[in-house]
Amino acid sequence: MKAMLLTEYSHMEVTDVDEPQVGPHDVLVQVEACGICGSDIHGFDGSTGRRIPPLVMGHEAAGIVVETGDAVTDLAKGDRVTFDSMVSCGDCHFCRKGQGNLCDNRMVLGVSCGDYRRHGAFAERISVPRRIVYRIPDNLSFEHAALVEAVSVAVHAAEVTPIQLGDTAVVVGAGMIGLLVVQAVRAAGASRVIAVDLNDKRLAAAKELGADEVLRGDQCDVPAVIREMTEGRGADVALEVVGATPTVKTAIESVRKGGHVTLVGNVSPTIELPLQSVVTREITLHGTCGCNGEYPQCIDLMARGIINVAPLITSKISLSDGPAWFERLHAGDPDQMKVVVEPQRS
Repeated sequence: MKAMLLTEYSHMEVTDVDEPQVGPHDVLVQVEACGICGSDIHGFDGSTGRRIPPLVMGHEAAGIVVETGDAVTDLAKGDRVTFDSMVSCGDCHFCRKGQGNLCDNRMVLGVSCGDYRRHGAFAERISVPRRIVYRIPDNLSFEHAALVEAVSVAVHAAEVTPIQLGDTAVVVGAGMIGLLVVQAVRAAGASRVIAVDLNDKRLAAAKELGADEVLRGDQCDVPAVIREMTEGRGADVALEVVGATPTVKTAIESVRKGGHVTLVGNVSPTIELPLQSVVTREITLHGTCGCNGEYPQCIDLMARGIINVAPLITSKISLSDGPAWFERLHAGDPDQMKVVVEPQRS
């Protein structure tokens, strides 16, 4: 079958690869759509150390069941599905506690980090365990269903954050995940959502997708403005979706005493923390990693239009176009939010 292969760092090519093996508990999926994630772009040049060539990347996907293993009885050929990006072991301490996203032995589709190699979905077909596969309704297109993985990150972050009905929430960072977080915190009960970014186009998108107010972080004192908006208190919760010292500080300083800050972004491995502000104001910090079983909720939210991903898809391309697009995205293309590869497109 055809696949887009990272043959060496900064070089992709579409080539023939072996058909995936289908074990007794596996499902073979014909990939109809697979999103290019920012982590794929960073992996393209080797900067993350988690995409060691040769590797088929891609972990945001949806498609059609074409074969099932002997032990799979509840899915059939032709079923429309998406699947989680993470394969947990099911046996470790964290899996047994229902925290599969923290699995000691987890593997991520399209990742090769030295400890394991798990080929992904920039290919005509992929084999995945039945336990991570979810049916999608007919009114959810494949290109939209490919973004369930990204939506699940935002929904999990909202679930980790103790949002109460009527809360004011600040979302710092209006990139792809940040725009989904804006929608997820609204669905979770926040009655006022304030988005912060440095890019006018992203802030306009945040407004379109449900933010009540938007702030340019480089044109105002964001925490001071938010205090003015909230009778001097600050927001109830903030979600930081960048992962850098300035934006984490903005999130912390924007919440009220006793507020909650959820850290979603992880661009920087280490940051400086305004410790006295956290301690003296009793701020609670939450980390959030991937998702943990939220796929059914995400599919439902998307199918009912509560979370809208359509404005985030800026281009749809064929598998053969992929290598050139990786170079384009790696070089930087500010007009692109989410590029979706369609492997069945000629």
